[in-house]
Amino acid sequence: MRRGESGLSLVVGVDKPAGMTSHDVVNRCRRVFGERRVGHAGTLDPLASGVLAVCVGPATRLDAYLAGHDKRYEVRVVFGAATDTDDADGEVTRTAPVPDELLDPFFASVFVASLVGRHKQLPPVYSAIKVGGRKACDEARKGRIINLEPRDIEVYDAQLLAVNGADGMAPPSWDIVFHVSKGTYVRSLARDIGVAVDCPAHVGALRRLAAGRLALDECVTLEALEEVGPRAALDPVRLLGLRFAYAEGPAAALLANGNPLPADALALCERRSCAADAEFCACTAGVRESCEPPRDGELVSLVSANRLAAVYAYEQERGRYRPRCVFSTGVIRGSDI
Repeated sequence: MRRGESGLSLVVGVDKPAGMTSHDVVNRCRRVFGERRVGHAGTLDPLASGVLAVCVGPATRLDAYLAGHDKRYEVRVVFGAATDTDDADGEVTRTAPVPDELLDPFFASVFVASLVGRHKQLPPVYSAIKVGGRKACDEARKGRIINLEPRDIEVYDAQLLAVNGADGMAPPSWDIVFHVSKGTYVRSLARDIGVAVDCPAHVGALRRLAAGRLALDECVTLEALEEVGPRAALDPVRLLGLRFAYAEGPAAALLANGNPLPADALALCERRSCAADAEFCACTAGVRESCEPPRDGELVSLVSANRLAAVYAYEQERGRYRPRCVFSTGVIRGSDI
């Protein structure tokens, strides 16, 4: 085994504290697991806390598959000031008086409910989006602003939790829970709320409650991770949310060498529910054989020896599954199965 390799391959959920970058969390996990190959799926701003999926060892190849899911956030939108980063960590660029109606709970709840739906969203200037190989945030720090294109995003749900600031002890703000599509920037939502109500606004606090199938109550603090280590591993098959199959016998041998698999070599399975404790094996009440045939291009998780062994894609024209991501060391299915 090469230096910096632990032999581990797993996914954990970390409750990232505010004030740390996602890369800070990765570095801490490298020390915890004695493994240099560590990555995260879905960046959280330093200001933000909450759900961060961290992949260890060969499981880092799952980053791209875990990052593209919907998210849930609890956010405090603060009115009266705009910043260059659209959050409280940035420099104030504009201030304005806060209209009295923003302190009206009825007005706030109706407005927040109106945010549900599809939108065109301009990402923040300080974002990790790359244009021509350059990160927008890196260029912004150098005083060079990259022109970013609006993106299609969707707000699936928006619920007002509280209206704050009526006592004058703190700036007026709204606490909101959002359920949003992948690629949505909550900082941009706060900025655009300010534009819509004609009062500059920014994110004062942000907590990610869920990322895809990874929920906050499944995540551990970095201090707890120091104590439990690999015992914090979660089931990547469940987190991926793909239909899956158990590769046994000849199929397992083909899979071990990264070979294509004929369609009839696998029986696709699906979950009856998302309960983490109902997915230990194909014979449990939580898993059933799927009635639907594979779709062209569909990604499928393959399980062998009770580990995630690969992600394959179905080729309808050839009637086979083609390897997309094969793990020489299968990803541990963790303690939540």
